[in-house]
Amino acid sequence: MSTVSEPFPLLPDVAVLDDPEQTARFTSWSVDETGRRIGVSALRLSGITCAACALPIEMALRSVEGVIEATVSATAQRAAVRWDASRTRPSALIDAVRRAGYGADPDTAASARVQRLRESRLALWRLFVAAFCAMQVMMLATPAYVSAPGGIEPDLQQLLNWGSWVMTLPVLLFSAAPFFQGAWRAVRLRHIGMDVPVAIGIAVSFIASTGAAFDPSGAFGRAVYFDSLSMFVALLLGGRFLELRARHRAAEGLENALGVLPESATRLLTDGTTERVSLARLVAGDRVRVAVGEAFPADGRVLEGVTAVNESLLTGESRPQHKACGADVVAGSVNLEAPVVMQVLRVGADTRHDAIVALMREAQSQRPASARWADRWAAPFLWVVLLLAAGAAAVWSVIDPGRAVWVAVSVLIVTCPCALSLATPSALLAAAGSLARRGVLLRRLDALETMAGCTRLFIDKTGTLTEDRPRFSGLERLPAAAGMRDAGLLAAAVSLAAWSRHPLAQALCEAQPQAESATAAWQSVREEPGAGIEAQDAQGRRWRLGRAAWVGATDAAALARHDDAAGPASWFGPVGEPLLRLNFDETLRAGVPQALAALQAEGLHVTLLSGDAPARVERMAMLLGLSAAIGGASPEAKLAAVRAAQAAGETVAMLGDGINDAPVLAQADLSLAMGSGALLARSHADAVLLADRLGDVVELRRLSRRGVRVIRQNIAWAALYNATCVPLALAGLLPPWIAGLGMALSSLFVVCNALRLRR
Repeated sequence: MSTVSEPFPLLPDVAVLDDPEQTARFTSWSVDETGRRIGVSALRLSGITCAACALPIEMALRSVEGVIEATVSATAQRAAVRWDASRTRPSALIDAVRRAGYGADPDTAASARVQRLRESRLALWRLFVAAFCAMQVMMLATPAYVSAPGGIEPDLQQLLNWGSWVMTLPVLLFSAAPFFQGAWRAVRLRHIGMDVPVAIGIAVSFIASTGAAFDPSGAFGRAVYFDSLSMFVALLLGGRFLELRARHRAAEGLENALGVLPESATRLLTDGTTERVSLARLVAGDRVRVAVGEAFPADGRVLEGVTAVNESLLTGESRPQHKACGADVVAGSVNLEAPVVMQVLRVGADTRHDAIVALMREAQSQRPASARWADRWAAPFLWVVLLLAAGAAAVWSVIDPGRAVWVAVSVLIVTCPCALSLATPSALLAAAGSLARRGVLLRRLDALETMAGCTRLFIDKTGTLTEDRPRFSGLERLPAAAGMRDAGLLAAAVSLAAWSRHPLAQALCEAQPQAESATAAWQSVREEPGAGIEAQDAQGRRWRLGRAAWVGATDAAALARHDDAAGPASWFGPVGEPLLRLNFDETLRAGVPQALAALQAEGLHVTLLSGDAPARVERMAMLLGLSAAIGGASPEAKLAAVRAAQAAGETVAMLGDGINDAPVLAQADLSLAMGSGALLARSHADAVLLADRLGDVVELRRLSRRGVRVIRQNIAWAALYNATCVPLALAGLLPPWIAGLGMALSSLFVVCNALRLRR
């Protein structure tokens, strides 16, 4: 066995990761129902050689006291670990992975970039040494293949064999080291992985060939297979190098998203001077100057200047977006045209950038259910392979003792459970990367398989089919407002709307920004999903802004006018005494009719599901060519509609954007949320449409169906390959070098087939 050790990246002092500021770079925090502080840390792994390596790393992490859950993706080389902050610390997680024989680092852009470069260089050197030595060994072996029997003198043949042995040593000690290290880790952890049969095959080949080279009259005979051994290692390393490059390309999207934020920002002080501060020191309300070519350090609003912004990494929109005074900007987008001054609204984990990064980390750390199924079958399959190899050696030792060792080696080498284990995750990660470039982020990789099988799609209206910012078109005084000033009532309504993220409330605030300063007058503010927002004034009276019945509009004529209105409306006033009706206009998002037609052509039954007035929802459905629409639906009614469809045997997807959509998003088999929607809705969604384009749902549907076809192709290929090649190896028809070529090409076929989804 090789004594070469893998140069895993080592931090000068792993304990530095326990510092709260360092931990925050790769850990998100939450509090569970028992009050425990729970951390979810993202780790970048190295030393993984096949899909079976995920299990020993998971076992090592779960053995750490305080670890609640650990999930490892061998394809993405990432781990997501949930741990109790009162019982363990991040350095213990890193230490556990390294003690298991693998490398681990915090998942940040810098360490990942350096680690990938180091892995690529080392893998390329191993491949170069194996390929170069294989060519030299092949030259030394060629005379034996082309000469007639007895055409080479025995002493000359032995000299050639010794030369082959010398050239094989670098292959064994350096190039083949990952196989022996992986096998040793598996044996030490009492787990069988793909490296075990490969290492056994290499070791047996080398030992038997060495015996034949130095003692031709001995038990191993005269035949040597140093050429097959070295070629097998070179071919297998070539396949693994291409797999490594594919994994690195899949990780580039996350690294780019992590790396767009600047290290510091130029903050404007009250006296007109500036200071350069780190992003950690920015707080909401700060004014920051952003130069041309610099990324915006936080979510905020443009205060001075006009420019264009590149948001492609965050939304998938490649065209520059115009930004004038008052326009919202997001962290990570790049200023293209002119310096501007922005006001910081959200920083750190509250920014849209960090939310996107968290979604990408979560998705790439997952193993889908079908991948876990393949992993469970990989270990029993390898035990069967070992038994078949032992049985073949025993049978051939009777039939032809000179071929027994080589048949056993071919059986060990030709089998490829890696192709089966890679079939699903490679396809799903490739599809997820393609969607991410378009602006569709998956929180759950299984969502692709679910979307491919969906039969019904429920779609919310406001903020989903229509623009999320309806335009305030005017107000209507109600009888109870007699004698009151319109300006004062409108200012009060706007000040209450400023507490809500509902599209109508935000549109009202944008139309009357000068009235937001009155927000401090309200007390005990609460929002009722699907109804509106409520607060108390200084005298203790309860005021509401929202739906007519919730505010207390009892006038039948007023409610009838509301139901027949061309646009949405909100009521405002004390409970039971509405004073104003606030009218809004809504417009369809660009491309909505075409997207809905394409979705129905893809076999989806689309239902419009909205809390707006039934008459208006029906008109919208007729305009869009939808045969099914449900209007006036409360959150409970939406939930009931989804459950009824599921009870009828349908696989249901739901697309929404508001707080009132959160319960139904959680109930649906597949949940989709608009990127500009409420945080609660996005947190319950399986996929987020960052660019708010309904056409992206069409792309998600088409790519998910392509992805499922690719997964089926990969699984069918892996099954057919093993069913064909294992019997041939048992029959002695596959020499070891052809077996090695078949194994390498099998895994390579699966990965390359999956990479077609990235187009």
